[in-house]
Amino acid sequence: MKLATLKDGSRDGQLVVVSRDLTLAHYATGIASRLQQVLDDWGFMSPQLQDLYDALNNGRARHSFPFDPSMCMAPLPRAYQWADGSAYLNHVELVRKARNAEVPESFYQDPLMYQGGSDDFLGPTDDIVVPSEAMGIDFEAEIAVVTGDVKMGATPDQALDGIRLVMLANDVSLRNLIPAELAKGFGFFQSKPATAFSPVAVTLDEIGEAWQNGRVHLTLQSSWNGRKVGMCDAGPEMTFHFGQLIAHIAKTRNVRAGSIVGSGTVSNKGVEKNGRMDWPKGYSCIAEKRCIETIQGGEPVTEFMKFGDTIRIEMKGLDGRSLFGAIDQEVVSVAGRPKVAPVSLVNSQDGQAGQAGQADQAGDAAED
Repeated sequence: MKLATLKDGSRDGQLVVVSRDLTLAHYATGIASRLQQVLDDWGFMSPQLQDLYDALNNGRARHSFPFDPSMCMAPLPRAYQWADGSAYLNHVELVRKARNAEVPESFYQDPLMYQGGSDDFLGPTDDIVVPSEAMGIDFEAEIAVVTGDVKMGATPDQALDGIRLVMLANDVSLRNLIPAELAKGFGFFQSKPATAFSPVAVTLDEIGEAWQNGRVHLTLQSSWNGRKVGMCDAGPEMTFHFGQLIAHIAKTRNVRAGSIVGSGTVSNKGVEKNGRMDWPKGYSCIAEKRCIETIQGGEPVTEFMKFGDTIRIEMKGLDGRSLFGAIDQEVVSVAGRPKVAPVSLVNSQDGQAGQAGQADQAGDAAED
């Protein structure tokens, strides 16, 4: 089944069931008003939601209405825990290679992970609000899972049984704030603003055969300012599957229902072409593109995001239809959207020169 949370003026929104083709929705009020309620009592409530989902898909739901992603909050608008991994070690390898550093052997045995803010998630079409372009604004296209209760000491296989839902994430990074934070030895904080999630979260059966061994074997698409920049395979090169990521968290503590665990930037290895390394599947974050440019040409060229830039992140299922709906956001200043410029100024290029290379390469060094 597919679940979403609609904006209703409250912090936690209103839970709805969404049709498989993402065209219709139905309030789940008679079963639960919030997704966290369902996660807390999954065994009792999920079968009831499944019945409603079946009725909706078969045209038997009496009070369905058109589904509008722009009215969505994150499926779980605030969570007890948001832990993001770096499961695609190709991403780490690129970052390290760009600065002529080796990947420690331990990285291949034990997942990298940080704990992000979980009190203020963004909906799929909410603006990315940032104080300054100079902070190095970057998108990160990821997959995330929502868990039920997982006991401390759970094995990776046991942890897989704790997965309730899957969704997409845009784990926004402010790259130019990262070096100073990492230098303190305590990890990310201000460099990780609010994360956005896809319109719907889905149960594993919706992914079908593409769900294999804790990985989603589908293509994650990223389009920056309307240009497709990433068509990355999310399955084969995921070094640590979701069961391993969850088990990593559970090594010293219980993982409670409503925890969200991210995959980190989806990344694919390059291929050699005419004596030169190339990355035909593109990238899922700008930092990785800058690392590729450094490896190929000695320095990064691509700038980070500017106010007014857009990012769209989406994944198609085996049937070719959007599986989770799309994250579709615009970067906006804290001061808000600018007023429409007079016609005489629309084509002005003033102030655009000299921006290339504004961000220090050290800002690309985050390995999530």
